[in-house]
Amino acid sequence: MDTETKCPQCHSENIYADGNLWICPECSHEWSVHQVAAEDSKSPPQEEGIRDAHGNILQDGDTVTVIKDLKVKGSSSVVKGGTKVKNIRLVDGGDGHDIACKIDGFGSMNLKSEFVKKV
Repeated sequence: MDTETKCPQCHSENIYADGNLWICPECSHEWSVHQVAAEDSKSPPQEEGIRDAHGNILQDGDTVTVIKDLKVKGSSSVVKGGTKVKNIRLVDGGDGHDIACKIDGFGSMNLKSEFVKKV
């Protein structure tokens, strides 16, 4: 591990090389050291914040739409793609669930921002 010692996605130090790729066993992210260096040199700094599946920045109180069917853990029901969720709250979920909301017919639950788009 010469230059890059952390995973660019989850910042874990437990990474290993496999051929010409680096792999993070904690989040399963794979990357090339050369690719990360090239992206750092030409990408402009982005605003911090939670982004939806299309890269839009989310804020408390926004309305979002679920983009795919999501299984509800501990239940046999499914949140259908296209379901509109109003008045979201952004939370710091350690497990990737960074949106707290109430969905009609399901109640309170947490969602991952990668499965929603801003309306």
